[in-house]
Amino acid sequence: MLNLHALRLFHVVAELGSVTKAAERLNVSQPAVTGQIKKLERELGLRLFSPRGRGILLTDSGRALAAEAIRLFSLEADIERAISRLRDGTAGVLTIAATYLPANYLLPDLVAEYKSRYPDVNVRLSTVGSARATELLLRYEADLAVVGGARIANPLLKTWPWRKDDMWFVAHAGHRLAGRETTLADIVSEPFASREEGSYSREQLKALCLAAHVRMPEIGLETNGYGELLRVVAKGYGIAYLSALEAREEVERGTLRRIVATDAAADNLVCAYCRDEPGGLSVLAEQFLSLLPELPSGGMPRPVARE
Repeated sequence: MLNLHALRLFHVVAELGSVTKAAERLNVSQPAVTGQIKKLERELGLRLFSPRGRGILLTDSGRALAAEAIRLFSLEADIERAISRLRDGTAGVLTIAATYLPANYLLPDLVAEYKSRYPDVNVRLSTVGSARATELLLRYEADLAVVGGARIANPLLKTWPWRKDDMWFVAHAGHRLAGRETTLADIVSEPFASREEGSYSREQLKALCLAAHVRMPEIGLETNGYGELLRVVAKGYGIAYLSALEAREEVERGTLRRIVATDAAADNLVCAYCRDEPGGLSVLAEQFLSLLPELPSGGMPRPVARE
């Protein structure tokens, strides 16, 4: 095995052309430097230096080894700089798994701001369901998960509540309830367009109806995406129940109108998650969490205790 300590001494001697100067730079004795280089010559079976008056002269083998040593220790310096940048959060890869709402309505601006501050950090943002986001975290394939909807109660995860968003009933502008306040029973007497079974908005609607002792509305149309849902309702079919973040633009544009249930209300909680373990939060993830505008300022936000 190559003696890297002796090779480093040889590298400095070759660079300075003097054992004495190399010993001074390295703060070791001249005999120690000479002894290590002779040992290196014996181990390699090569003569590296020839005497030249009071100085030294590299042999052909010495010049070849010196060139390789320059490459090796330059690479070492590059690695040390890369490690330093990883340690201080100015380089690396930040992987975020997010559900549809935060991935499309909350995170893009934050990712852009993060990239402006840390341009050499690569960010990978994937849109997944809450179960998949949890899986990616626990499999070390994501640094953070950002999930809208019900809290993930997993003892292996830390939770940072980020923000709450109101849930709205919306319909096209010509609907008989558009822009009105009325009861939940009146609203659910109308046909609905909805996300698929098991989606957060659908489960929230079920919970509202159960609490108010009214029947679930007839789901006359089901979609797998909010974009399709909004377009269908805006074109004239039924009522939709979804996050204000998803519906606000269409409501402000006038293609959709709100319907306010005077006897029922709910919100959509968005939380960030990381693994609950020593070192579970990387420097990159910590930097990103510090940008979340509704979390406490002045350092890392405080996670919610395990449930």
